Amino acid sequence: MSNSTHEGSVIMVILGIDPGTAISGYGVIETNSRGKLTLLGYGTIRTPAKQKMDLRLSTIYGSVQALIQEFNPECLAVEDLFFNRNVSTALTVGQARGVIILAAVHQGISVAEYTPLQVKQSVTGVGTAPKEQVGYMVRLLLGLEEIPKPDDAADALAVGICHAYNGRGWRGQV
Repeated sequence: MSNSTHEGSVIMVILGIDPGTAISGYGVIETNSRGKLTLLGYGTIRTPAKQKMDLRLSTIYGSVQALIQEFNPECLAVEDLFFNRNVSTALTVGQARGVIILAAVHQGISVAEYTPLQVKQSVTGVGTAPKEQVGYMVRLLLGLEEIPKPDDAADALAVGICHAYNGRGWRGQV
């Protein structure tokens, strides 16, 4: 997929995702070669806790494909797994990440992965920043009146912002 041009600057649409099996947050931003960020949309993909895992993963996959169709992003940025003491939780989040990445690849979308530390560092300047500070900075960076809710959506926007600041190769295409 190629980046579009608008008024002399390259535009890139980024779909950021904070993966989970119960709730996956998503955020869609547009950025240009001058670094301007614009919010296009955000929300969550939710699956019922009592639903079988295969159906939950299918819902996540289909929802990500629908978001790709709606927003036509050049890139999907997803938060990487962090070490989790609860192995069961880590495994299910890993499964959710897998179907999210697969949905992007099946649509020809490039995928970028960032650790929680990288996301927090990019958005707040501090890799150990609390969720509240991340949400506050997402609000400031996107020029919003309120912090996006729920936290999963704010975190997904932070992942997208991280990619806007750190993605390589597209800014030089002006």
